[in-house]
Amino acid sequence: MQARRMQVWAIAAGMLALAACSKSNNNNNNGGGGNGGGGNTNTGDSTLPASISANRTLLSGKTYIMDSDLVVQKGATLYIQSGVTLHVNEVTGLNAKHNLIVKGSFVSLGTQAAPVWITTGTKHTDNTFSSVTSSLTTDSAFMGLWCGINCDTTCALFIMKWTHLEFCGGNLTGTPVNGVTASTASWAILYQNINGIFDLEDSWIYGSTDDAVRITYGKINCMRNTFEKCGSNTGEAFNVKSGTRGDIAYNVVVGAATNAFKISDAGTTGTQCNVNCYNNTIVDCGYRQSSTSGHGGSINLEKGAQARIFNNLIVNCKIGLRIVSTADLVNATYGNTEFYGDSTNVCDNFYSVGDKTQPETSDIPDYTTYLPGGYVLGAAYDGSSLDGKNSPNFKNFTLPCAAPVATNWANTFDFHLNSGSPAIGKGTTAFAAQALVPQDATTGASEIDAPGADIGAYQSSGNGNKH
Repeated sequence: MQARRMQVWAIAAGMLALAACSKSNNNNNNGGGGNGGGGNTNTGDSTLPASISANRTLLSGKTYIMDSDLVVQKGATLYIQSGVTLHVNEVTGLNAKHNLIVKGSFVSLGTQAAPVWITTGTKHTDNTFSSVTSSLTTDSAFMGLWCGINCDTTCALFIMKWTHLEFCGGNLTGTPVNGVTASTASWAILYQNINGIFDLEDSWIYGSTDDAVRITYGKINCMRNTFEKCGSNTGEAFNVKSGTRGDIAYNVVVGAATNAFKISDAGTTGTQCNVNCYNNTIVDCGYRQSSTSGHGGSINLEKGAQARIFNNLIVNCKIGLRIVSTADLVNATYGNTEFYGDSTNVCDNFYSVGDKTQPETSDIPDYTTYLPGGYVLGAAYDGSSLDGKNSPNFKNFTLPCAAPVATNWANTFDFHLNSGSPAIGKGTTAFAAQALVPQDATTGASEIDAPGADIGAYQSSGNGNKH
């Protein structure tokens, strides 16, 4: 009952904040977004203050400069309209990176026609996937040009729609919010309110030095996003911990350092991590993990977490579906996974060696054609017969490719499925989204897509990822 009251409070607080922003705009004929009731006038193209203590709107189509840390104080909402560019000025020195700290609420409402950009320097080109350079220190994706968006435990509402978030991961100065460590790499987004609402939809996250998104509690909806080059030599695209509940679906992840998704009940919230992870497309992940043997690839379920993991397309990842013995094996369900590998090393790890992943009859390829009789979960096997077989037949991504590690390509790819793809019609729709985030155009999820009939993030029906 307490959690339900908090959820209602969070939604109401967000709506009240936005209403206040709207009222301020209506009373300000020169287009000012207003800084609450203080009468602050803002015509856009301006430098933001170090602290926002009342509601503030960044106006559609304008450019704003973040030239220092920016703190959205408890009780305030930072509202970003479509087409805004929030430019974070770069600074030199490991521990001098700017940080967007949210103690109140954060709402970024880009649109397909006019997305929001939160970036530094030159914007990363839309949908152009680029290779990892020979030296991580020379690739801007991994330099941590600013910290990112760090939400404190008081942040009741985080909404990000049709927004580009880029070049995060700078080292933190001190401990500006709970749950972080000074002088370590920031996550691009940290969210940690167990009764709060977290919605990430139709957005792009490019570059990070560690995890792109770290959720340590809350009700979540992560749907139809694109993650590229997340983590330098460690880190996931989306990492959820104890107390996290909700849906992760229709995302495209290319070139994550470790896993695309880690699902773990690590922590002491008393609320079990419980998510649905379905209809995602995961390509070339796991090759920059430098410290932990056995980790790195696609989806990792561990440490007491439960999940429903279905309809995922895993292509040339270092390790396929990884269900660790410490996961909630009684309540974990999974299947309808398509694996593809260009090399024996990849095919030998569709089912991770040393773990408890149960091959399923709904998987592609048919495990009975290559696993030996009497196969024991976690045992090594010979997958060489699968090299280059069962291609998902993408619209524009040539398979087999010369290097699964993705060190030699830069192109505009299209991960939609051509007709005749083995992934078409092989998904399951026999379960439902948890849909714990209320649907609302402003303070909730715009769309919560049900599981799709095709494996992967793009559906032949036209549903799914919109990038």
